[in-house]
Amino acid sequence: MARIPSFVRKRPVAVFSVFIAVGALLMGVSAVSLAAIHRPIAVELVALATDSGAAVPATDAPTQSPTPSPSASRTRSAKALPSPKKSGTVKPSPRPAGVAVPPPPHPPAPAPTSPSAGASPSCPTYEGPVAAKSAVKSALVTAGSTQYWAGVAPSSLPKEVNGVAPAITIPSNLMKAIAWQESGWQSTIVACDGGIGTMQIMPGTATWANQRFGTDYDVHTLSGNTSLGGEYLEWLVMYFGLYYFGNNFDLTNTAVTNSGYTLLDAVVASYNVGAGAVGLDDGTITVPNPRYMDNVEALMTNCVCLSY
Repeated sequence: MARIPSFVRKRPVAVFSVFIAVGALLMGVSAVSLAAIHRPIAVELVALATDSGAAVPATDAPTQSPTPSPSASRTRSAKALPSPKKSGTVKPSPRPAGVAVPPPPHPPAPAPTSPSAGASPSCPTYEGPVAAKSAVKSALVTAGSTQYWAGVAPSSLPKEVNGVAPAITIPSNLMKAIAWQESGWQSTIVACDGGIGTMQIMPGTATWANQRFGTDYDVHTLSGNTSLGGEYLEWLVMYFGLYYFGNNFDLTNTAVTNSGYTLLDAVVASYNVGAGAVGLDDGTITVPNPRYMDNVEALMTNCVCLSY
């Protein structure tokens, strides 16, 4: 027995429309009359072309905007195409002028020197009582879950958010991973480059963060140090989310990329080298410290610190 082609089984309306078209030609019916008589067939043929991979009119293609343009909506005779999800590659655009970035979190490391015979190295040094790992964990989790932008006056927020701060927090595993990479959770350490405490905050960064968020955290205390680290990270999320990732502030969203990097990549890299070294003026992202970025992101799921 002859088998009915799958095209006929799957697209009876389309096949029927072909028969009508052939008959119309034989009978001398014009194409305009045919379209007027059987418009549903034309709609079906458009859908068929779309499913088969054929090109469709530009007005039926999804746009980069989260919502369809008015002209595209008016031209759709079939059901409207869904709006594109917030994913894909962000088209770089120049960074707005006048957006200030904080001072680099770490200056260039000083040249290593060998201590004289019998002398001990002058750095790193330690100050104050050592905090227990359980206390460090608690401070990191608290700092990461605090929405520091919520305490900023609407007039002091970036103008792009129209006076309403997005809900930005830092995942606890990211706080823990950065702190482990930076200091090994040593709450009292002062590094050779001047980085202080658990989050290795530079004095200039501490001053800047307190001024930007209207706080007065003490960089030399455990809670103050982790809070300043949380503020800096949340500033980075806001900055890169606004100007480089299309208003995406979700660190877990790996679908939105810029120059092949995610928001998480940009934030982690910038914590080490500064936002100005990662976000370029032309709106693209570069990572000059890929080893640091990879180490921190690996520690987010594979670190002894996660068991504390």
